Amino acid sequence: MPDTFLPADPAPSPNTLHQQAREGRKALWLAALGLMLAGTSAAATTAGDQNPAQARPVKAETSQRAQANQPPQGARYAGKPAAEQLAREIAQRRGWDLEWVRHWIGQAQQLPSVIRLVTPAPAAARNWAAYRARFIEPTRIEAGVRFWQAQRVALERAEASYGVPASLIVGIIGVETLYGRHTGNYRILDALATLSLDFPASHPRAAERQAYFRGELETLLQLSREQGVDPDSWRGSYAGAMGLPQFMPGSWSKHAVDFDGDGRIDLSTSAADAIGSVAHYLQQYGWRSGMPTHYPVKVEASDANLATLLAPDIKPSFDAARFQALGARLDGQARQHAGPLALIELKNGDPLQGGAAPSFVAGTENFYVVTRYNWSSYYALAVIELGQAVQAALDNLAPVR
Repeated sequence: MPDTFLPADPAPSPNTLHQQAREGRKALWLAALGLMLAGTSAAATTAGDQNPAQARPVKAETSQRAQANQPPQGARYAGKPAAEQLAREIAQRRGWDLEWVRHWIGQAQQLPSVIRLVTPAPAAARNWAAYRARFIEPTRIEAGVRFWQAQRVALERAEASYGVPASLIVGIIGVETLYGRHTGNYRILDALATLSLDFPASHPRAAERQAYFRGELETLLQLSREQGVDPDSWRGSYAGAMGLPQFMPGSWSKHAVDFDGDGRIDLSTSAADAIGSVAHYLQQYGWRSGMPTHYPVKVEASDANLATLLAPDIKPSFDAARFQALGARLDGQARQHAGPLALIELKNGDPLQGGAAPSFVAGTENFYVVTRYNWSSYYALAVIELGQAVQAALDNLAPVR
């Protein structure tokens, strides 16, 4: 999930954040070690200055079904001092009518489930093999093949326009929402108001995260005004991510594109808009056409050199010569890689509890770009490998006669 709200992996983050994927704790795990869900900027971007085209209002029957599936709600925020203060700040900053802002923030309802979901869970050993198995599996691969077949023209055009491989776009949408099957039923207005006004103080980054979500709530109101829809019509994840690519409002405002050319941006029902927006997001974060995301690596480093290699985390920081001199061995074309590299460590459980040795890859600047969608190396490698698996399955299909 772009602009994911959780921190980056300590050793491999949306603004999970975010993340990134998104059913309850699953989404939290996706973002923390990783869906984001969306988009758009795992680097916790704030509202952009791009004005999206008119979006489709939520249909009445769709809104009724979503409302029926809404999580249990608490009291409305109308009349609460903190909500009143936030409404005044937003109205003054934007030059909007105070009563309009006060009305919609007051209409928002506290969601206790959201507070529970963003409360940090007990630390658990990361396990790349288990994480990978959740996404690179037959159901998701088969759904990805069908999605690719149905959206081949849009995928090819996005790759040509932005330089982002179709396989990566397919991998991201597959991990985020299983190609639109799981986009979330939370009312975004409620989720963002809850996170803006009742973010759990026990969270280690509570002040920073609360400020982030206040910006996202403000951007949701901005999008609603621009697109002529009520702020309570948006649906998505518990963290405020929306549509097939799980874009946060700030990512939607800054990076979403009208890729199907109908004059409106619709990331919920237009697969083409979702495809183009994912590609545009990655391109804006520095995607380099033709550069691999990562290379195989064999680690033969001393403890001291391994610590040096892992110190920058997922940020590419070593040229190929220095990388190898420290004990990270490369083969073939990787030895000639011109840009910086990062040693990416993916843990496979706690070795003291029977876990396997960590896995390693050499991440390029393009790998780092994928982590801007969700600040997690686990997430990044999962979307890359899911896209590759879908492409391989598609290539293995018998030609249609």
